Amino acid sequence: MKKSAPAPVLSEKTAEIIRQKIIAGELAPGARLSEAALSERLAISRNTLREVFRLLTQEGLLHYEPNRGVCVAVPDMAAIIDIYRIRRLIECDALRQAWPLHPAVERMAQQITLAREHGSQGDWVAVGTANMLFHTAIVELSDSPRLVRLYRHISAELRLAFGHLDDLEMLHAPYIEKNAALLALLNSGKNEEAAQMLAGYLDQSERTLLAVLQRRAALA
Repeated sequence: MKKSAPAPVLSEKTAEIIRQKIIAGELAPGARLSEAALSERLAISRNTLREVFRLLTQEGLLHYEPNRGVCVAVPDMAAIIDIYRIRRLIECDALRQAWPLHPAVERMAQQITLAREHGSQGDWVAVGTANMLFHTAIVELSDSPRLVRLYRHISAELRLAFGHLDDLEMLHAPYIEKNAALLALLNSGKNEEAAQMLAGYLDQSERTLLAVLQRRAALA
C-alpha cells in the first residue's frame, strides 16, 4: 500500500500550488479563500489547509480578516517599497555576475517571445506572468537555490501589488521591449550596463505602483 506524503511535505507542496496561482494572477488581492471549497479542490484535509494558510500568512501572501476569514493579501506602500528594495539587491547583482551562455538566458528569451505573443492578443494577465518568469530567470543567473526560493515568495507578493492597477496594459506593455533591450545588453557581455538599466527600470515600476496608491489614498 502506497504511503501518503507526510503532513509537512504535503502542506509545503500545497503552499507552492497556491503561491504559483498568485504569481499567475489566478488569485486576486483581497479575494476570500473558502476553507471548505479549497480543501475539496486540492484534495487535502482542513487541518493541512490550515497549516498551508499559516505558512502563506507568515510570507505575507494571506491574512485573516474578522467576519471574512482568510483572504489574499493586498500589499501596502511599505511592502511595495521593501519588495523593490529586495529586487534591486538580488536581480541587479545577478546580472552583474552572470556568465555567458547560462541556461537561464534562454529562458529569459523564451519569456520575451511569450510576452510579445500575449501582448499581440491583448492578454495582459499572461504578459504579466511572462514578465514575472523573465525576472525569475534573471535570479536563476545567480545559481543560488536559496535566492530563487526567496524570489518565488517575492514574485507572489509583487503580483498582488500589481493588483492595485486597473490598467494592466499600461503596467506591462512598456516592459516587453525593455526586457528585450536588457537581454541584448547581457548577450553582448555588457553586464554592468544591463544591471544599471534594470535598476532604472525597477525604479520606474516602483514609482508607478506608489503613485497609484497615493492617488487612492488621496481619494479615500
